[in-house]
Amino acid sequence: MKLRERLIAAIAEGGPMSVADYMTACLHDPGGGYYATRPSLGADGDFITAPHVSQMFGELLGLWAADVWDRLGCPPRVRLVELGPGDGTMMTDVLRAAEAAPGFAAAGEVWLVEASAPLRASQETALAGTQVRWAKSLAAVPTDAPLIVLANEFLDCLPIDQAVFTAEGWMERRVGVDAGGRLGFSFLRRAAGEVAGGFCVPRDGGGVPPLGAMLEWSDDLVAFGQTVGDLIARAGGGALFIDYGRDAPGYGDTLQALRGHRKEGPLAHPGEADLTAHVDFPAFLAAARQSGALAAPIRSQGDFLRALGVETRAAALASARPDRAEVIGRQLARLIALDQMGALFKAACVHSPGLIPPGFAAAQ
Repeated sequence: MKLRERLIAAIAEGGPMSVADYMTACLHDPGGGYYATRPSLGADGDFITAPHVSQMFGELLGLWAADVWDRLGCPPRVRLVELGPGDGTMMTDVLRAAEAAPGFAAAGEVWLVEASAPLRASQETALAGTQVRWAKSLAAVPTDAPLIVLANEFLDCLPIDQAVFTAEGWMERRVGVDAGGRLGFSFLRRAAGEVAGGFCVPRDGGGVPPLGAMLEWSDDLVAFGQTVGDLIARAGGGALFIDYGRDAPGYGDTLQALRGHRKEGPLAHPGEADLTAHVDFPAFLAAARQSGALAAPIRSQGDFLRALGVETRAAALASARPDRAEVIGRQLARLIALDQMGALFKAACVHSPGLIPPGFAAAQ
């Protein structure tokens, strides 16, 4: 039985399901979830991420990791961890660039946090010859050495819940089945106090939201922020997260599905498309701070990569390969231009006291 049919049967038996439960099933159901069965990345897949845009992205993150290690005092052992490493492209670029830092490669113990069997197989191929350890969760990575964590487009896949403000108050958005037997969104009454506890509520003085305002929150995001904060506070180090999302609370429906590089309705093809939502970075960082870590001010991806020297790196690549200068220029624009990835994507860092991570100012 296909995932769609199983979801319809489950709703028929137990009633409409939360958006978070729907996302979890579509992404991770063992028999039909997108990441469990058919993840497809890159130009020929369903979506493309920054490491596939240009080698510059992973290279700069590799130099960032090496710089963090140096600022930690060059400990003899450090764990270099990537969350959701995709097909291994980024870590390949990270390790190649990090070789420029004497001693870092010898100190670094590479860990990949991956729950998808198909993607782990791709990572094993891409990183053949490199000693790699895998874990199914960040909490499973040992904390007896400092951690340097890299995560690109990882948080956006954590499930969210949604509510809509109506004339009757906040109504939770759920996934149900319509009279024709098709998946559709429905609304169930939810106590306003519970919804107001969502971390995405704009704090603008407590005014009444406009009718139709969509509120999103993620219990999983907050719980993961607490985990990251706790691990970094105990082990020391820094965790870098780059993703598309908010740098301030706000309203809006950001749930989306991508299939074949095209956006489609999130209910159109359960398990056959990647489901994501914009990351509430303020909520994530607040949770990390509550667990004892520090958090640097959020930056746009464009500003962060400029601070790391992406324009200088692009000029060097273009000088070495004049025949590819135009392509490199387009890649640079894709990463940092305001109308491309530069403003929509944000960079955030959770770190231990005493460390000012590269590309960021002092902690908040």
